[in-house]
Amino acid sequence: MPFSVSPGTRRPLPEALQAASRWSALTLAFLCSACSLLAPTPAEPPAQVLAEAAPPAWNVPLPHAGNMASLQQWWQALGDPLLVDLINAAQGVSPSVASASARLGQARAALGTAESANRPSLVGSLSAQRGVNASSPVVATALQSSLDASWEIDLFGANRQAASAAQARLEGSGAAWHEARVSVAAETANLYFSWRSCQQLLAVVQADATSRQETARLAERSAQAGFTAPAVAALARASAAEGRARTSQQRNQCDAQIKALVALTAMPEATLLQRLQDSAPPEGASDPVLAMPGVARVPAEVLQQRPDLYAAQREVAAASADLGSAQAQRYPRLTLNGQVGSLNYSSQGTTTDLSTWSIGPLTLSLPILDGGRRVANVQAAQARYEEAAALYRAKARQAVREVEESLLNLASAQLQQQEAQTAAAGFAASLQATRARYQAGAASLPELEESRRSALAAQTSVLQLGLQRSQAWLALYRALGGGWDIHAQAELPPSAAAAAPSASAKAP
Repeated sequence: MPFSVSPGTRRPLPEALQAASRWSALTLAFLCSACSLLAPTPAEPPAQVLAEAAPPAWNVPLPHAGNMASLQQWWQALGDPLLVDLINAAQGVSPSVASASARLGQARAALGTAESANRPSLVGSLSAQRGVNASSPVVATALQSSLDASWEIDLFGANRQAASAAQARLEGSGAAWHEARVSVAAETANLYFSWRSCQQLLAVVQADATSRQETARLAERSAQAGFTAPAVAALARASAAEGRARTSQQRNQCDAQIKALVALTAMPEATLLQRLQDSAPPEGASDPVLAMPGVARVPAEVLQQRPDLYAAQREVAAASADLGSAQAQRYPRLTLNGQVGSLNYSSQGTTTDLSTWSIGPLTLSLPILDGGRRVANVQAAQARYEEAAALYRAKARQAVREVEESLLNLASAQLQQQEAQTAAAGFAASLQATRARYQAGAASLPELEESRRSALAAQTSVLQLGLQRSQAWLALYRALGGGWDIHAQAELPPSAAAAAPSASAKAP
């Protein structure tokens, strides 16, 4: 329905407007009646999906009766400033965090592109020409400028649904960025705790190696004096060599963990070693158990504070909007165009103004035959929605499993460590008594070595179970979402700060 008006038009403007309005009214009436043909799109996962995926209550005991403590300041509560600095350094150079930040920027740009489809577009052009044309041998100058506008009237919501999908994916990308930071923080803390435990175990095996070396020295002197059989001295030398080998192996493990921390934080190794040596755990440092993360009594509440699950939920919402957009593409499209043009033609001192303007045409595009392409697009969008919904339910079940497994491992490690400490105290007392008996000649060297091995194994078990308990806390920290809260103000990288999702969080 083209409709244009220019200064040279002979048709009166009111009559032209009346004709255009009659055609527009008929067209809009037809299109509005066709709106009822649109099939409703599925909604995003409702809250009851969490209830279906999560049991009504935990099947494992909650630590400290499930007291609720915030995870957002969990690292500061441990009382170790170096750990906080290492986490910040690792997050600053992490490729996974940088990648998540880049995806957040991409989602922001995609949202801008989708929203631009709902706005009018305006294109300007300028041209100048001087010369002789075919109709007139006289030299003339033509100056021309124009503004071309177009606007697609989103009658069936295809563009609005596409913008909704982009908004949902932007919110999911924001949650994924927080998830990346939580993962890096947990990985850094895990390496740091492992190195501290390795150092403690290195001190134990070094003391044991020193004791074995002293025993070997005394046994060698006794054998030279004829008071001890050569076989006993050989056993003492073998025990001392075993102690030195164990010490070397343990030191190598600690050095390997230093290399891993250097790679994770991008901190120079010399600087890292100096800081580690200068920052032994302070006297008032809190045990991870004392700074425990809170676990809600209702599993569904825990699932709502996991950024990965929120991102999966937003992907379902985006897939639903994509389905609505694909359905709307099967129906007519209405586009309004307009133009304002200025043309000045100068020849032999005479200037002619040939400026024009137009409103229209109002173009109605009717998809008739496309070989089934639009129907296939709807079917593909429906399949993607069903896939996203299935993944969401699977992630919800996996989240419950991770929390319960972390709680089980934490309770088991705490119980085993208590028993191991009791055993270590007993074996240490036995070793002391056996050593006294050996020095008095009432016990043999094999008895001493057996008692030494038992005491060393018990001390090693205590340290390893302490590390397992810390690792269980870190696993629980990650399973609970790292303190992420969809109701808190977003903390996003500067490059993507303007893309803050409407439901966002604050990572540690």
